[in-house]
Amino acid sequence: MRITGSMLLLGLCAAVWSVSPSHAAEPAPEGGVFAKSNLVAWCIVPFDIMKRSPQQRAEMLQRLGIRKLAYDWRGEHVTTFEDEIVQCQKHGIEYFAFWGSHPEIFPLLAKHRQKPQFWITVPSPAAGSQEEKVAAAAKHLSAMAERTRQVGSQLGLYNHGGWGGEPRNMVAVVERLRAEGQNDHVGIVYNLHHGHDHIHDFAEVLALMKPYLLCLNLNGMNDGAKPKILPVGAGQHDRLMIEAIKSSGYVGPIGILDHRSDVDAEVALKQNLDGLKRLLEQTGDAAALKTYE
Repeated sequence: MRITGSMLLLGLCAAVWSVSPSHAAEPAPEGGVFAKSNLVAWCIVPFDIMKRSPQQRAEMLQRLGIRKLAYDWRGEHVTTFEDEIVQCQKHGIEYFAFWGSHPEIFPLLAKHRQKPQFWITVPSPAAGSQEEKVAAAAKHLSAMAERTRQVGSQLGLYNHGGWGGEPRNMVAVVERLRAEGQNDHVGIVYNLHHGHDHIHDFAEVLALMKPYLLCLNLNGMNDGAKPKILPVGAGQHDRLMIEAIKSSGYVGPIGILDHRSDVDAEVALKQNLDGLKRLLEQTGDAAALKTYE
């Protein structure tokens, strides 16, 4: 068979796509990384003191102008899995991510043609060398990597403390999974509220994670996690961290969270939106600010 120049070009493009980070081909959102259209609501289901129904939650997000939902849940919410998807579709909300896994979610996603990210905590092996811990964590996650690949979803390894929450270890596990098979869909979801130990080297660890970063969830950041959950803009390090994110060139989704069982989720999200707007004003990000008008 004669190989033409166009065939070579197509082969090169396919090779580049296969090894590229999961978000590499995504264009920057209009208005930049902090544009309102790029925001994801997180931790707003079991933490909402108002105990909203799926319809009420979708209406709340619609009022706030937030168009993406990362769905966290508890056992009591399993019976409303489908309604959550339906209400998101009815109200123009992207069903962006699903926390953990549950056997009932997969047929519902197929039925409604949804392919959300799945967010899974990286395990923290108790013993062994660094190489052995990386191998053990990757083995633990391999079945979920295969399942998400089959359904066309990305798998986000989620920091939640311990060995498995350290950025360098997360990167090592992602690279191990990618090296072992067709796992280019595996990446990292990084939460600032679980990253207080990296306030002062945040730019460095962000650069390390960036090729694999699927979502970056914001939080107000004080030394010593005092308090741990704080609205964006209320922390002593928030401006520097926002500037570091923008300077890094990361253009993927940005999460804002409730995660406070003592307050209405709508109030918590509004506090985050207002705080983020103040930071954008302080940093002169006119393009992003325009999206909040």
